[in-house]
Amino acid sequence: MSWSIVADSSVNMYQMEDLPMGVHYSTVPLKIRCGEREFVDNAALNTREMMDLLNNYNGPSGSACPSPEEWAEKFLQADQSIAVTISSQLSGSYNSACTAAKMVMEEHPEKKIHVVDSLSTGAEMVFVVERCVELIRQGADFETIAYELDHVKDYVGLQFVLCSFENLVKNGRMSRISGLMAGVLGIRAVGRASAQGTIDMFGKARGETKALALVLEEMDRSGFKGGKVYIDHVHNPQAAHMLARAITAKWPQAQIRVGMCGGLCSFYAQDQGLIVGYILK
Repeated sequence: MSWSIVADSSVNMYQMEDLPMGVHYSTVPLKIRCGEREFVDNAALNTREMMDLLNNYNGPSGSACPSPEEWAEKFLQADQSIAVTISSQLSGSYNSACTAAKMVMEEHPEKKIHVVDSLSTGAEMVFVVERCVELIRQGADFETIAYELDHVKDYVGLQFVLCSFENLVKNGRMSRISGLMAGVLGIRAVGRASAQGTIDMFGKARGETKALALVLEEMDRSGFKGGKVYIDHVHNPQAAHMLARAITAKWPQAQIRVGMCGGLCSFYAQDQGLIVGYILK
């Protein structure tokens, strides 16, 4: 039986290596629109070019989720498919994937498709994908895998460190009142993915170092003991590695990976932003 693991591009991971035989991983791209220009969020996207254009553009900009047809194309390539999407509270990607799954299974009832609403983005989606691969290696059946993946969100955390919420507010992903938190020069605001799949802003600090300290405090408070930590940044490797060193100092056994945000996460986290995901068990 062949497997297709598909994530929308807010996962920030466009390819995987060392997959079991018969398992294929791919992404479907979200799109970022800036005036008449459209950027496709895939491995070829130059996020620096995109951010430079956005930073110098005063008109409307926004994002668009993958179409059902794009999801369906991936589902048709395997006997069993797992889709992982950004939070349904932040994008229409989940609904689009569900529509595609229904379309494909109506025409091909022999296929099995399950769509996971991560209620998050970035690293939390990566953790779902990695758990899926692990369960396939163990020989778990489709129903067991679907159940387990729906509960990954119960033991992972995600935080944001942002300098600006302009794009989140303008595109309705955050209230204007919450967005004012980062309106003062030098203020960094720290948020987390809520259990409901929304963005919960819980702290602010003047300067990056103090903001990163809030991240560590929240990790400790939430029960982090030193597992996997994935840090994605928007052209801010200095802060990402500073946080990585601080995590290692506090939890020497932590397994840390630092990477770059893709297009969609760069658009919403904006320049200098960080997205930090971690496993609690």
